[in-house]
Amino acid sequence: MQSKTHYQQVLDLATTRGLIRSQDLNAIKVPRVVLSRMVKRGQLTRLDRGLYSIPDRSVSEHTSLAEVCSKYPKVQVCLLSALRFHNLTTQAPYEVWVAIANKDHAPSMSYPSLRVVRFSGKALTEGIEKHLIEGVEIQVTCVAKTVTDCFKFRNKIGLDVALEALNEAWNAKRVTMDELWRYAEICRVTNVIRPYLESIVS
Repeated sequence: MQSKTHYQQVLDLATTRGLIRSQDLNAIKVPRVVLSRMVKRGQLTRLDRGLYSIPDRSVSEHTSLAEVCSKYPKVQVCLLSALRFHNLTTQAPYEVWVAIANKDHAPSMSYPSLRVVRFSGKALTEGIEKHLIEGVEIQVTCVAKTVTDCFKFRNKIGLDVALEALNEAWNAKRVTMDELWRYAEICRVTNVIRPYLESIVS
């Protein structure tokens, strides 16, 4: 009878949250072995090591962001994934781009695959928004920070992507010149981005 109670507790948690980590069972005092039993019974789906969901949960285009941030709450969604989140690109990256601190241990998942970049100082702490996706709080770079990050990492993602992002954000009035310049200074790309900022206001 007790084991059924455990199963029901875990199902309730997974239904409410959408995604659960094995460590979440500590709060409801359920042994973690229950998770593997529920996977065998078809009551849960194992998404990655230590990450589970109910089998028929609804998914969205941002589901992968929720899965990554559920397992690694400290990472920041950035660059191509942040562009997609903000609807500033026509590309659909197959990897989730995340930023971490210079000395942090790099996160790893079998799926979705991760593309990790490292930031330090204000480049890591400024311009971060928090959003709720499928019950999971994610940290994602704001529009202006995302655009300037694209210029900083133009060799990784392509200058054409950075220019598309700048034009989309500017034309949609989602950024101001002051915001772009502030984050350009933080990201140390003022000399790179200056001519493009001049061209969009001329």
